Amino acid sequence: MMQDLIAKAGTLLEALPYIQQFSGATFVVKYGGSFMDSPDPAVRDGVARDIVFLEAVEINPVVVHGGGKAITRAMEQAGLKAQFILGQRVTDEETVKVVDRVLSREINPQVVAALQSFGGAAKGFAGTDIFRCRKLWLEDKGRPGARLDIGFVGEVVAVNAAPLIECIAQGITPVISPTARGEDGHIYNCNADVAAAQAAIALKAQRLVFMSDVPGLLRDPKDPQTLIAHLQTSDVEALKQAGIVDKGMIPKVDSAVRAILSGVHKVSLVDGRVPHAVLLEIFTDAGVGTEVVR
Repeated sequence: MMQDLIAKAGTLLEALPYIQQFSGATFVVKYGGSFMDSPDPAVRDGVARDIVFLEAVEINPVVVHGGGKAITRAMEQAGLKAQFILGQRVTDEETVKVVDRVLSREINPQVVAALQSFGGAAKGFAGTDIFRCRKLWLEDKGRPGARLDIGFVGEVVAVNAAPLIECIAQGITPVISPTARGEDGHIYNCNADVAAAQAAIALKAQRLVFMSDVPGLLRDPKDPQTLIAHLQTSDVEALKQAGIVDKGMIPKVDSAVRAILSGVHKVSLVDGRVPHAVLLEIFTDAGVGTEVVR
């Protein structure tokens, strides 16, 4: 019994230098929509509790959440068929209305409520109030030089940081949905990884943590033992050529590289299903997942 208590103290002391180092720093956390979907309340609540822990040790978390699975379910209920091209959701006029509702008016308040339930201070923002985007065109693999139109899908290019900085100054965690306003004034659906990276750059964040339901970047997607623990930005191109970075990993890794080259100190890709993955990544010597460094 006494040994257990002493071990607990050891864990706290291991965290101490990190708590001191990061006091006052801004950390952007991309919170996969799949956690809000989890039937297991321990998974749903675990991430929220970790973020409140960051708040408690004077770190400023900023949350950008996803919600892909919930959007697909809501589309099915509305009789719309989900269609993806190169990992991007084809988003017509009807679909973007569903996306906007699910992300900004359903999932966003749920994440805010989860943080508040653990005593955290949080405020929700629709991405349309924070992010500006340009329309995303996809390259047509079959016809070089041709572009595919996938509708109201945008790539975040600018961040209205003022309301987020105001929240941070008051010790409130901003929670932002990954929608954006286009140059045409229309609402666009955006990749949450890209949105989180742009938020991290705009806020001069020290750390950017992508949480998803994979253990990190794997050399062999079927074998968790092949985790790449340290990824240097210079290695990314070769890993893309080898097909190790593909599909949904491409926007994550590209955003990670962009963030690092823009001054974010470290980007981590962690498995949100691992209990307290965020805390393990930030406050222990070993860390978990993949860290992207210069």
